[in-house]
Amino acid sequence: MNRLFDWLDHRTGYRSLVHEALHENVPGGSRWRYIWGSALTFGIFVQFITGLFLWMAYSPSAGSAWESVYYIQNEMTAGWLLRGIHHSMAQLMTVLLVLHFMQVVIDGAYKAPREINFWFGLGLLGVVLALSLTGYLLPWDQKGYWATRVATNIAGVTPLIGPWVQRILIGGPDYGHHTLTRFFALHAGWLPGLLVVLIAGHIYLFRKHGLTAAEPRRKADEPFWPDQVLKDAVASLAVMAAVLVMIFWPRISGAGGPLGADLSAPADPSELYSAARPEWYFLFLFQLLKYFPGESEVWGAIVLPGVGISILLAMPFLGRWRLGHRFNIVFLATGLAGAAALTLLAWRADRLSPEFQVARRMADREAERMMVLAGSPLGIPPSGGASLLRQDPFIQGPKLFAKHCSSCHRWGGEDGQGGIPRDPASAADLKGFATREWLAGLLDPARVATSNYFGGTKLSDGKMSRFVRKEVSRFTPAQREELTGVLAAISAEAGLRGQAKADRRDAALIARGREVIRTDSMRCTECHAFRKADEDASAPELTGYGSREWLIALVGDPAHARFYGKRNDRMPRFAADQVLDAESIGLVVDWLRGDWYEPGEPHARASH
Repeated sequence: MNRLFDWLDHRTGYRSLVHEALHENVPGGSRWRYIWGSALTFGIFVQFITGLFLWMAYSPSAGSAWESVYYIQNEMTAGWLLRGIHHSMAQLMTVLLVLHFMQVVIDGAYKAPREINFWFGLGLLGVVLALSLTGYLLPWDQKGYWATRVATNIAGVTPLIGPWVQRILIGGPDYGHHTLTRFFALHAGWLPGLLVVLIAGHIYLFRKHGLTAAEPRRKADEPFWPDQVLKDAVASLAVMAAVLVMIFWPRISGAGGPLGADLSAPADPSELYSAARPEWYFLFLFQLLKYFPGESEVWGAIVLPGVGISILLAMPFLGRWRLGHRFNIVFLATGLAGAAALTLLAWRADRLSPEFQVARRMADREAERMMVLAGSPLGIPPSGGASLLRQDPFIQGPKLFAKHCSSCHRWGGEDGQGGIPRDPASAADLKGFATREWLAGLLDPARVATSNYFGGTKLSDGKMSRFVRKEVSRFTPAQREELTGVLAAISAEAGLRGQAKADRRDAALIARGREVIRTDSMRCTECHAFRKADEDASAPELTGYGSREWLIALVGDPAHARFYGKRNDRMPRFAADQVLDAESIGLVVDWLRGDWYEPGEPHARASH
């Protein structure tokens, strides 16, 4: 073996290189405060390795990027771990860079002749932040897409060159495939190449000028090996341990959720993502911009950050004097404290914002739902993951309901998305519509005229409401038993999947209820048609009540003679007046009926 090493040394001179690296002089001996540079180098090395493996499975296309990340996260062996390490290490590298920069400024390691190396370090900080920004878009999910739009819009407010810079960044007039490919080229090609150049220059200049000793020196000078190497190795292991804790935190804390890095719903430019926020290390800038609305935004986005960066670049000149060095330390401490304060303010504002909390819940709901749909036996269609959500009643139904129905109706007291409309309800609460429980409330004398049913409509004192309040309230026990069968029979007309077992179990009860309706002992057919045509019917027919076909027809034209006719109270004719297309109406109806794909079904339900 020694002969092999001798042969290699004779041809490469590696022993002298190793000796030069390991026996570098450490002024004042090894210290824990000197670990930051090595920890950062370790982090960058981990990022290169994990990035290369992620690259092997990633598809940089707007039509397949999200799908490839889903594959990495959920299908590829240990892909979630690989992605989690890459994501979490990026978070920690920002912290390590700031700590390293603080050490450099406090120790005065930017002073002559180390000015250029200091600027190399600032360049490294900028490149690492740029890598984080460009990497945020690569999953091509809603969170990354909309956060990147915010970031590139900030670049667009730069005087004179802003629109040009923004167009170059996004690859055209709008965000799309070319935006993703440009960010991928930056993230996986240009920026790593620049990072290597800066690291090489930084290390070369560091070796040339040596370590800046922290004063006072408590020990004699020592070589880098073995004490400082050991400290650096321990620090690198601690960084890796912290990364693993971040990855497994959902299990450690008991909070639950997927391991690795988050993946929200696929990017969809047509769906505004109100929960979009930049990563935590850019939140201070996001909060700062709130104080500069409109045309003054350039001050928060360009001028103030530009002044701060200029002062950082000028630190080697300012630090020539003792007062200047103190100014540099105070400026850095003030800047970091200000950034921390703005970050906390941003977190607090979001925590106290009902609108953001609703948007966040909906975003989490969509992300979880997307995992369910993508994991179904049919998987992700050729049209992409976003098409699954567009055709999913569970997601689209509440959105359409909130937009078109919640001005009058409620769903469990809310607008369907967890929000509370400002105006009071003026039509029935449709949560559980056509179920036995919902119908029981409709025929309850104490509830029929409340806001959950007819209370906000002109039917609150109509024939149905009067019948329930005056006659049903006086029903005998035998009549109430008959009413139970009637409710079961009417509800069975809907064919609700959530009630299918109960309907099969109570087949005899349902049959008796249908017979009661036909014999008119409950006076149902005085107004309603049931299982036969009735030109004299003046209220919605009970045949197929609550079924998909019945609801689609009702939503499409409630003023049809089959339903309310001329007695229709304000409800728009969504299909007849082309307010909603057939697909949208179907999505709302399926959602109201609880008719969507659930895990364990043989295949995903396609949009009807």
